[in-house]
Amino acid sequence: MGAGQTTTARTGRGRAVPWAVLGLWIAVLALVGPFAAKLADVQHDRVTDYLPASADSTQVAEIQEKLPGGETTEMVLVYHRDGGLSAADRETAAGQVAEIAGQHELIGGAPKGIPSKDGTTLMYPVASNEPGTDEKLRDALVNDVREVAQGEGGLSVEVGGTGALATDAAEVYNSLGGPLLYTTVAVVAILLILIYRSPVLWLVPLVVAGIADFMSMGVAYGLNQAFGTTVSGQSSGVMTILVFGAGTDYALLLVSRYREELRRIERPYDAMVAALRGCGPAVLASSGTVAVGLLCLLAADLNSSRGMGPLGTVGVLCALIAMLTLLPAILVLVGRRVFWPLVPAFGSEPKQRRSLFSAMGSSAGRRPLTVLAGGAVLLGALALGSLNLPGPVKQEDSFVDKPEAVAAMETLGRSYPERGSQPIDVVTPQGRADETLAAVRGTPGVGSAEKGRTGDGWTEISVFAKSAPQSAGETATIKSLRDELKGSYVGGASAQQIDLEDTNARDTKVVVPLVLVSVMLILIGLLRSLVAPLLLVVAVVAVWGASLGIGGLVFGPLLGFEGTDPGLGLLSFVFLVALGVDYGIFLMHRMREESLAGAEPAAAALTALRTTGGVIASAGLVLAATFAVLTNMGLVQLVQLGFVIAVGVLLDTFLVRTYLVTSASVALGRKVWWPGVLSREPEPTEPAGPPRQAAPVGAP
Repeated sequence: MGAGQTTTARTGRGRAVPWAVLGLWIAVLALVGPFAAKLADVQHDRVTDYLPASADSTQVAEIQEKLPGGETTEMVLVYHRDGGLSAADRETAAGQVAEIAGQHELIGGAPKGIPSKDGTTLMYPVASNEPGTDEKLRDALVNDVREVAQGEGGLSVEVGGTGALATDAAEVYNSLGGPLLYTTVAVVAILLILIYRSPVLWLVPLVVAGIADFMSMGVAYGLNQAFGTTVSGQSSGVMTILVFGAGTDYALLLVSRYREELRRIERPYDAMVAALRGCGPAVLASSGTVAVGLLCLLAADLNSSRGMGPLGTVGVLCALIAMLTLLPAILVLVGRRVFWPLVPAFGSEPKQRRSLFSAMGSSAGRRPLTVLAGGAVLLGALALGSLNLPGPVKQEDSFVDKPEAVAAMETLGRSYPERGSQPIDVVTPQGRADETLAAVRGTPGVGSAEKGRTGDGWTEISVFAKSAPQSAGETATIKSLRDELKGSYVGGASAQQIDLEDTNARDTKVVVPLVLVSVMLILIGLLRSLVAPLLLVVAVVAVWGASLGIGGLVFGPLLGFEGTDPGLGLLSFVFLVALGVDYGIFLMHRMREESLAGAEPAAAALTALRTTGGVIASAGLVLAATFAVLTNMGLVQLVQLGFVIAVGVLLDTFLVRTYLVTSASVALGRKVWWPGVLSREPEPTEPAGPPRQAAPVGAP
């Protein structure tokens, strides 16, 4: 084949392949589109979606759903006046309750008010089977009741109870859909405009990330239908964050390499092929590490953690596929003009300027041991802040802004100190109900206990402790009940919190080693070394500890949080280790390339930092910003998770990877690649030409 025929063939392929990829994506979107729209229908934020799979409290919640009235929406109307309720207040309360009973079918009709001993509060327990198990109908019922129950002239009216609390929580979880997506898109768009300094280029990866997010929704729905994967507001929100965060990172790396190749290669198609060959393996390895790390959450017993693993993996893989196929196709089709006004002309040379990362690398290279020791001391000091983390967050403290249902609970606790404001639920075999009731009443710390619903072979017993909800006294009472009542289950809101703490402790012991081993094996296979993978893993673990420490200095003193989510340690560990190693792979992979090309260890480390620093710093900023979006959500656990991960990514990007990993690599020299071939001194050879100069990566 002649040169003309070869050029014609390449031209044809350069046009046909991108259009074929684009057509394939259109077909895929048409296929997954109907399923993506259904994801919201299978997203639930029920108690059982977040509880441990095998815990007592989970068994209680599942049995209660099967009992007669298990679909009941329970509320309590709380009328309160600080100076004491007047006759007019009581008349207002009775009239409003009667109006509610006239509008809705209440179990037992209009309830009677229960006054507090100090005369300041009147409570009305209200229950209805109208909504059944439909969460939207439940929310509508609660909102209707709140619309009627209004106070004036100093009379406060609050609607609480389990039904109202579920509605308030659902409102927060629903905000994780549209608002989280819009905020994430806006943050990524602003950062891409600043990074690319182009009125057009930023839009391409953003649109591709949006398409990847749409695809991930369809795949997540398929997983739910095929395997029953739990889909909650928390897991679907994190999936969106990962699609935009990780996807934009991959786009930054690819576009940077593509810009570099456009200066060396005339045709965009050929330049893109070279770019994919250059950065593709590292992108595949890094995304695989994140995916494997997240899949380790399948070993967790906590439903919310176990469900987050597959959905997070789906998000990362959909982002990877889109950025390695759809993004290249679009960039090739639009050609060089997408970079306007900074178009990389064929044969041009990028402006040579001393970068920030060159300066950082030089300082790390001059005194590697000093830099390494100083960084280790700093991270260790920051990690000590984790000792200041507040204890486990209570249910009423899990909202950033206190909802009405929690305010009602607090009012009940103050006005009715002689009784617990929320029950401990005991379910026992129906034939042993009387025996169990007697044992419950004889348990230390129990104030009162009454039998409730019976059905499906089980009887429910409502127990009120003498101590306040989620206090040390109530916790001791719950543990005593579980010790005494063999064959029965003890649940309820407080028992659920105990099970969450215990299960998170168990999951941490199982998942953390699994993540470390999995990540180490991948790194060993990629880097052909034992020391380099160990260095990266130690570095990201140090980042995790320092990030939690910073959280300890911020959550209570500055943000006023009264507690820490029990799952914060495990989830932040999984994300920071997986994502931190992700960036370490790009650095060490480039360092290995330089070493294979003959560069000395110190020179290879500094060149790798200089050539990858800018683009990875941009990627780190984008990823940190996307997780920081979670700090604007209304749940303490999401704010804490987003904060710790965002801080950890920034620490890894600008301190650990830049200074500590580079300094350690310079100090170790060839030992960093032990026991691989690069760890051995090369045999002397005849002098050759000048040493290879690394091509600098252009600004992203």
